[in-house]
Amino acid sequence: MIRLPAVLALCGAIVAASLCIAACGSSEQEQGGTLKGTYSSFPDYLDPQLSYTLEGWTAMYDTYIPLVTYAHASGEAGSKVVPGLAESLPKISDGGKTYTFTLRKGLRYSNGEPVRASDFPATIERVFKINSPGASYYTVIVGADRFARTKSGGISGIEADDATGQIVIHLVEPRGSFTNDLAMTFAALVPADTPAEDQTASPPPASGPYEIVDPKIGRSWSYRRNPEWAKHNGRLIPEIPAGHVDAIDIRVIRNDATRVHEVENGQVDWTQSNPPPELYASVKDRYEGTQFRVEPTVSIYYFWMNMEQPPFDDLRVRRAVNYAIDPAALERIYAGALVAAHGILPKGMPGHRDFNLYPHDMARAKRLIAAADPADRTVTVWANDENPNNEAAAYYQGVLDELGFDATLKEVNVSNFLTVVGNETTPELDTGWYDWFADNPHPNNFFQPLLAGESIEATNNNNLSRTDVPRLNEKIAQLSREPLGPRQEDEYARLDREYMELAPWAPYGSIATSTFVSSAIDLDKVIYNPTFGDDLTSFQFK
Repeated sequence: MIRLPAVLALCGAIVAASLCIAACGSSEQEQGGTLKGTYSSFPDYLDPQLSYTLEGWTAMYDTYIPLVTYAHASGEAGSKVVPGLAESLPKISDGGKTYTFTLRKGLRYSNGEPVRASDFPATIERVFKINSPGASYYTVIVGADRFARTKSGGISGIEADDATGQIVIHLVEPRGSFTNDLAMTFAALVPADTPAEDQTASPPPASGPYEIVDPKIGRSWSYRRNPEWAKHNGRLIPEIPAGHVDAIDIRVIRNDATRVHEVENGQVDWTQSNPPPELYASVKDRYEGTQFRVEPTVSIYYFWMNMEQPPFDDLRVRRAVNYAIDPAALERIYAGALVAAHGILPKGMPGHRDFNLYPHDMARAKRLIAAADPADRTVTVWANDENPNNEAAAYYQGVLDELGFDATLKEVNVSNFLTVVGNETTPELDTGWYDWFADNPHPNNFFQPLLAGESIEATNNNNLSRTDVPRLNEKIAQLSREPLGPRQEDEYARLDREYMELAPWAPYGSIATSTFVSSAIDLDKVIYNPTFGDDLTSFQFK
């Protein structure tokens, strides 16, 4: 790491006042230097309209800014929506169907190009053109359904005036979570001429305090300060901090032990991924409170079953799988980082209620399989190759074998996992592992993209169980139109139970992640945002 000479810290005591103002005037930029970090795998994409993993969102939280975003804070405070590129939160009218924003004046992308109101409709059109996994969040916009089919003619429900900066969005019907939906990176503005194809190899110019430079797919990428931030954007968007370091260099290190040792030895300053299960307890015991901190997440880990084809089109088979899964065995695999869970909504999400329809009972599971007597017992189990998720999938394969299936485990590189399992042309999409972290603090986020029939996509599909139940689709749609309150929370809790009665998934737990830094980093200053993870703008050298 590189730090400024210590003499600058004496600014004001013995240095001329003019030098003090220049060096110490901004607490956000007084340090400089380079933060060195590691990931266990390359993000799925470094393209804001395509990425749908925590790894990708952590990587782009401080580079691509939507009209509204989430506060740069930890815990509940980090779930607050604040203005981003827009001057203020939206004015909502027409019974919840019209959202009006005004773009902050004078904003520029990192390449010097002005941020224009017309970039917003172009960005949302790009979401549909590239078959983004986030497309379903924006089909509620008037004209979006037609554009999704034709990929031409624009989206009639979005009006943008470059002269005034005004952006007006008309919805087909009210959606209580739409402000949250607009705070996702899918809706982060990029220039209107950004190609409608994956830009990971050459990420679009940034609107945030950092820009991504020199990506080497699968291996590394870096950040440098957005040159326009100091000139324009920083003073125009006070809700977003400028960051303390001038540069960030990220490498991908697949070996878990190596990542841990490099942090311990001070070769790197931060690692994005949890320590491996075999080292988790020792790292926690040795460094907790000084270099290591456990971060609760609003997440659910589960095994999905394809309800459209045998053998999992049979409810008895799906329920049998739920009875056969032993959460205690999976907690051991995750070495204490997993807390058992049995429903769709995890703890920390409005509407969560503790219940367990399927307590572990292998004998009962086998009786259900015997009654179903599925003709097709050859199944493929899909998982990514990241430890311990692949070990959890191997455990699941063993459970299916014990139930009388002939199960084959297929591991896919974690960077390409959703691309493979989310593509309808991939053969033998029978069942497999998946996880889901809250995109926003609204329970619809666990139902709409994962279980609504309209969310089944040809590519980048997240409804891997291909659940499509008309009466429950309508419940999701109805609840999504209403502001979230106590009655709606109760309704989401009932919806959770109704889905688990159909057993499209076998949920098994929520994960606790961690922040692990070298002794050179001030752990107390590091922000862990519940949606985006560790906030790169918050890292400071001691």
